[in-house]
Amino acid sequence: MLNVRRLLLLTEATERGSLTAAAEALGMTTSAASQQMSLLEQEAGQPLIERLPRGIRPTPAGAALAERGQAIRRELRAAQADLDSFTALDQGTLRLGSFPTASASLLPLALTRFRRRHTGIRIEVRAGVLAELREMLHTGEVEQGLLWDYEWNRLDDPALTLTHLLDDPTVLVVPADSPLRSHPSVRLSDLADQEWIIRADNHPVADVLRRSCRQAGFEPRIAYSSHDYQEAQAMVAAGLGIALAPRLALTSRRSDVRLLPFASDVPAPTRRILLARATARPATPPAQAMARVLRTVAQRFTAPGLHRAQLGAVRRG
Repeated sequence: MLNVRRLLLLTEATERGSLTAAAEALGMTTSAASQQMSLLEQEAGQPLIERLPRGIRPTPAGAALAERGQAIRRELRAAQADLDSFTALDQGTLRLGSFPTASASLLPLALTRFRRRHTGIRIEVRAGVLAELREMLHTGEVEQGLLWDYEWNRLDDPALTLTHLLDDPTVLVVPADSPLRSHPSVRLSDLADQEWIIRADNHPVADVLRRSCRQAGFEPRIAYSSHDYQEAQAMVAAGLGIALAPRLALTSRRSDVRLLPFASDVPAPTRRILLARATARPATPPAQAMARVLRTVAQRFTAPGLHRAQLGAVRRG
């Protein structure tokens, strides 16, 4: 049977392209790592790495083993997280994962309510993009995570148990003095001649804009790429263009922009906000309590009164 520690060394070396870097990551000397790699190749009965002038390259067999090593490493981390959770429960720790929009809207209210009711429980929050949050859930780095999806990228992961918290519709962001304010509802097909503010760095909302506009029959003309929603609002307020955004991302709305709803037949997608946990690990009592709080708080963000307040004086002025 292959030695697991040596297999993890191969995995690290393959990922880092260097046996020296892998040794440092695992707390070994380079000479010890070289000896362990030679022993692993003896166990495997064939070469697993090619030593290059600078670094290493896996052989086909080495690459296949390294891929297995990634799965084993994930399970070992998850096992350690399981053990840590027993200790953490004695100290009352709950580890959560979240993404920026939820961290600026839904989560703060939930944390306030939870801490008021459960003063002895320590909460740790890790932020990340969708792929990072899923990995944290798989490895046990977080016990619960707030995730999101759209119709075209539904989360289909049997390793995760998902709870639907709320639907977050897409709205149009326009300057406060925009003529579009007088429209009872907006159709995307009427906006083909507009300039658009888009999210940078392949942000999911940039995908929403392009998909929605193409479905409406035109390609959006991009005037500016923003790195956060406050920046996007500022550019809209300055008259540089208009923008699409999920409603939950705009709970802190500038006074010089307005949020307009789309007509019901407009292809402006709604994203789902989800609470996830690893299916294989039962929810701890703190996690169960947080899930109840999040479900209650989510109802406030779907209430008609809040919706009207967020849309903000669409017909005034």
